[in-house]
Amino acid sequence: MTRIDLRYSPYLYVLPFFALFAVFGAYPIAYTVWIALTDRSPLNATISFVGLDNFVELLTEDPQFWNAVVNTFGMFVLSTVPQLLLALMLANALNRRLPAQTFFRMAIAMPIITSTAVVALIFSMIYSRDFGLVNWALDLVGIDPIDWRANRFASWFAISTMVDWRWVGYNALIYLAAMQSISKDMYEAASLDGASRRRQFWSITIPQLRPTIIFTLIISTIGGLQLFTEPLLFTSGSGGISGGSEGQFQTITMYLLDVMNQRFRWGYAGAVALVLFFLIAGMSVVNYLLARRISSDK
Repeated sequence: MTRIDLRYSPYLYVLPFFALFAVFGAYPIAYTVWIALTDRSPLNATISFVGLDNFVELLTEDPQFWNAVVNTFGMFVLSTVPQLLLALMLANALNRRLPAQTFFRMAIAMPIITSTAVVALIFSMIYSRDFGLVNWALDLVGIDPIDWRANRFASWFAISTMVDWRWVGYNALIYLAAMQSISKDMYEAASLDGASRRRQFWSITIPQLRPTIIFTLIISTIGGLQLFTEPLLFTSGSGGISGGSEGQFQTITMYLLDVMNQRFRWGYAGAVALVLFFLIAGMSVVNYLLARRISSDK
């Protein structure tokens, strides 16, 4: 019995995870692959196998999809790069001895627990065309008001600031926790050798944070390419899922929902979901390879 227990009990311990993964992970992926190869729609009583036709149409005959791809990657770059850089600098500042240090460390976590709907509502008011705070500040310096929802790049910037405000603190806490685990002896030895704080940051802190930076890059990539709530709530009136009058800030996930719920092309929506999956996987691999170039021995 002891031998049987030692051999099979570990599998029983991990069985709940694999059971949940099979139900909520493997099955949805397999179903998405199957539905993407059909013309499934609630408007059709029969389901026909169409092979790769949905993918061919999506990649070669659908300019709205590519518009959503451009919008998604544009907002992803505008939000992710400043977000991680600001989080890194903020964590480095909070890692030092400061007055009211605990207060500041708790304060940066406040945006994380704030409702996304509330954040979107507040930022929509800040970037309002007629009475927004940003346009009021621009008017003070003689710059004409900007229609933040009608202009593509302006809407990208406004939505990106919303994302950054909410997630900079989250990433800063992750970096701060990793910085706390770095041995103080390394910094003391560097100080004795005459290294400045800036030199210590680039030669000790950054290399030691390499696994954490890779983690935040991958998580930010997944979240950035699945951007949905912020651009959806940023618009006003009906038709918010279209991302503006000309789709100027419609993301891939918004387009996916538009195809599924407005056009009722579930098979085509499955193809969009799989392409998005491969885009996220590809970008995650690229970010991982780029982050690995940060040398841990410098």
